Amino acid sequence: MPQTFATTDAVELAVVERSGFIESRHAGVAVVLSADGTTVEQLGDAAALVLPRSSMKPLQALAMLTAGLKLDGERLGLATASHSGTDRHVSVVRDILDSAGLGEQALGCPPAWPGDQRTRDELVREGSEPARVRMNCSGKHAAMLGTCVTNGWDAATYLDPEHPLQVHIRDVIERLVGEKMAAPAIDGCGAPVYAMSLLGLARAIHRIGNSSTSSPFALHRSAGALVQAVRENPWTIDGPDRPDTVVIERLGVFAKGGAEGVMVMTAPNGTTVALKLLDGSGRAATAVALRLLERAGALAPADVADAMSKLSLSILGGGTPVGAIRPVV
Repeated sequence: MPQTFATTDAVELAVVERSGFIESRHAGVAVVLSADGTTVEQLGDAAALVLPRSSMKPLQALAMLTAGLKLDGERLGLATASHSGTDRHVSVVRDILDSAGLGEQALGCPPAWPGDQRTRDELVREGSEPARVRMNCSGKHAAMLGTCVTNGWDAATYLDPEHPLQVHIRDVIERLVGEKMAAPAIDGCGAPVYAMSLLGLARAIHRIGNSSTSSPFALHRSAGALVQAVRENPWTIDGPDRPDTVVIERLGVFAKGGAEGVMVMTAPNGTTVALKLLDGSGRAATAVALRLLERAGALAPADVADAMSKLSLSILGGGTPVGAIRPVV
């Protein structure tokens, strides 16, 4: 069976420093594409396969738009999101379901507590239980159900990899990535996810991130609308004080993190980075992506420093910062 890259294919991308001592090291692979799509930097073997996890959501959302799903603004942002389950997020997910004439029971993602601590604490005090609509992928699942209703496809089996919805999504992903999907898998939310090269993932995100709503091509217009929805509604894709939302708000990038240390990001000028941390930890992924875009001249150093100051990169000792998670690229 195909595997992700080996340790010999990776390079050191970040370290964890505590009181001047390097406590941990994060190795991985990264690739940077210029605005015109040229590879300007490659660290490690970018041809090796990765599971993009939630970094594949922009591709899935775009595929649903090409299948006739009508979403825009906040609702389109939620279709692309790994949201933190706040009441505001849940309200929009329910709106997507309502538009399809469906209830929360139609969602195929597992019940979960919200990732937002304040919201979770409130629900615990109220005696609530984990709910499907609070799961961070519920926006994507609501959009999948809406796509099924739009096309007259069976909504009860929408997660089956051979369902017409999933076949269409896979076809569009292959078109965007420029590769046949190497290995099908099941994501944590229950939806299909596909192994692809990190370079292929970067190509796909680059194509989406550089699309325009005024393009003569329908696919590019839809991609441009998706990116616009996220940039105009950064709270939708992640949540308050969370990495993707922070960098979109402060830098105007298009960013989408994925589980197991995956990150994709496109700067306003079109420069795109995709990376995977070998140990599966995402704590350094956003910072590494920002540093690579800065190094490529796509983001100003002062702006990157400001955004990084808002990320959770401090290492604490006795409740006081004594070090930091920092990129070494």
